[in-house]
Amino acid sequence: MPQIEVSEETYLKLKEQFGNEIEPLDLNDLNSMIGKSWFIRTVTYHLVGKIEKRIGDFFVLKDASWVADSGRFTQAIKKGTLNEVEPVGDALVNIHAITDAFPWRHKLPTEQK
Repeated sequence: MPQIEVSEETYLKLKEQFGNEIEPLDLNDLNSMIGKSWFIRTVTYHLVGKIEKRIGDFFVLKDASWVADSGRFTQAIKKGTLNEVEPVGDALVNIHAITDAFPWRHKLPTEQK
């Protein structure tokens, strides 16, 4: 894929305008997810939070929220808009229960909605 070089100043302006959406996602294994925020779906519930570490088969989420209603999914992922959300603090999620996960490039929710 062709690459375009831009100055640091231009890059910062682009990042300011488009947020983290311009950051590439480089994953090699599950441990590559650590340190990043994710919208995680399991069969029975959804969580959003920053993966702090992995303990065996569990991810430890920091500043996690249970998402009762994500609303329109495109708006949730692209804009960070959630209909109903319950901040819960730290949480554990079993990696075998995860059906899919999406990078969360927005501020993590801190208010119940």
